[in-house]
Amino acid sequence: MNGLARVSGLILCTMVGVFGGCARQASAQPVLVPPADRQTDWRRVATPPDRARLRSWRGAWLEALAKVRGAGLIASIEADPTLFNPDHALPNPTPPAGRYRCQMIKLGANGTAMRDLTRYPPVECRVEVADGAVWLYKVDGAQRPVGTLYDDTSTRAVFLGTMLFADEQRPLAYGRDGNRDLAGYVERIEPERWRMVLPSPRFESLLNVVEIVPAP
Repeated sequence: MNGLARVSGLILCTMVGVFGGCARQASAQPVLVPPADRQTDWRRVATPPDRARLRSWRGAWLEALAKVRGAGLIASIEADPTLFNPDHALPNPTPPAGRYRCQMIKLGANGTAMRDLTRYPPVECRVEVADGAVWLYKVDGAQRPVGTLYDDTSTRAVFLGTMLFADEQRPLAYGRDGNRDLAGYVERIEPERWRMVLPSPRFESLLNVVEIVPAP
């Protein structure tokens, strides 16, 4: 696929979201190849902009929730306090290997093209252990995030990854293209329910929350 087609796909699918339900234009397991100098400390891997995003996670939560409240949409958030309480997290944050259903919720519009609360249909995602690394990735669609989960605290893991477009199978190395890089954290919020939070994403919203539950 040529560069123009990839750019066109990015423009169209950015409106759908990272773990949103973009059209099923591709379906293939990514090639999961850790770098030769793979680190276990995410701080040695994360780019400076992503370290700043992760440091400012609480401010991103509060700003996003304030925009949702100001738009009169807070009832949907209050109906699921487990998912949307920034301080709620249980031990053992990394999901075990397996198939999952991931649903993206975007909070706080960043610009005029989005609402302050947007939910997308659930999509299939997977957690896989390969070469000693734990990977989380979206299975199909024109935009497919793929990344590694790093241990952080007893209640939080850090996700650092990148984006696959269209028919790509081998992810670009994290840190090589800031527009593709993704950074967030994963927490377990119920015995078999997790969330991934991406603070201050580059496009559309102030905060992205991805609910992760085992696939039926």
